[in-house]
Order: sequence, then structure tokens, then C-alpha cells
Amino acid sequence: MPNVRDVSAEAFIAAYSSHLKRSGKLEVPTWVDIVKTGSFKELAPYDADWYYVRAAAVARHIYLRKDVGIGALTKLHGGAKRRGNRPSHHADCSASVQRKICQSLEKIGVLEKSDNGGRRISQDGQRDLDRIATAVVEAAQEDEDEEEEEAEEDEE
Repeated sequence: MPNVRDVSAEAFIAAYSSHLKRSGKLEVPTWVDIVKTGSFKELAPYDADWYYVRAAAVARHIYLRKDVGIGALTKLHGGAKRRGNRPSHHADCSASVQRKICQSLEKIGVLEKSDNGGRRISQDGQRDLDRIATAVVEAAQEDEDEEEEEAEEDEE
């Protein structure tokens, strides 16, 4: 049975974020349409569903590792701080955004606090993410089968 490791990150995050949006369980703060995701950014994200995408990325990242803290997530989603004519340096993203995403995922039972500090994936969360990964693999196989059938029809 395929799990999250067997699926490309892009495909899994897209599928899981749409699942989170469809389910409607994820509690989205009211400020998501106006907040910047980091001090190095100039504008808020253009994508209206960026909170779901970031939550899916955070869930996948924590699934692949054992205990992940907010600081590690801020480094992961950070980027280049442009400093004019001086060289760019790495800047961390907003810790508040990462913390709120982790709290939202905890409320729906995907994450839980770890004894060692940080957060880890819960059993229900792991089952949920594996189910989404399996659906992504099956959808990819169906697409490949359809392409093969079309190729065979074109040859005839």
C-alpha cells in the first residue's frame, strides 16, 4: 500500500489541500487574506487557498520526520531576504502563521504535541495522509492507463 513517501510532493500537497478545503473541518483564521507569510515578503499570497496549501505542506513535512518544532517549520518555509545592492540572506517565515497552522491541524486530529517538544503526526492523521496518498497513486495510474489506450487507438 503506497504512503506519502511514494508520492511526489507537489501531487500530494495539491490533493491534501483540496481535501482539507472540501472537508471544511480546518479552522481558518480571519486574517489569512491580509497577512504576509514572512517579514521578507512584500505582499500577502495571491492564492486565496494558501492556508490550506501551507497546512498540507506542514502535515507532509511532519509526517516524513519524527518531531518537528515551529522553528524548523519557519526555516523550511523561509526564503531570500533581498537587501538592495547587498547580497541576499535567508530569512525565516512568520512563526505565528506556522503556529496557527499547527494548532488548526491539532484541532482536527492530524497532529499532536510530542513529549520531546514539537509536534508529530497522530495515528488518525497518518491514516488520513496514507489514504490521500493512495488516492493520488490510483489517480496517476488511471491517467497512465487512459494515455496508453489513446496511444493504442492512434496507432490503429
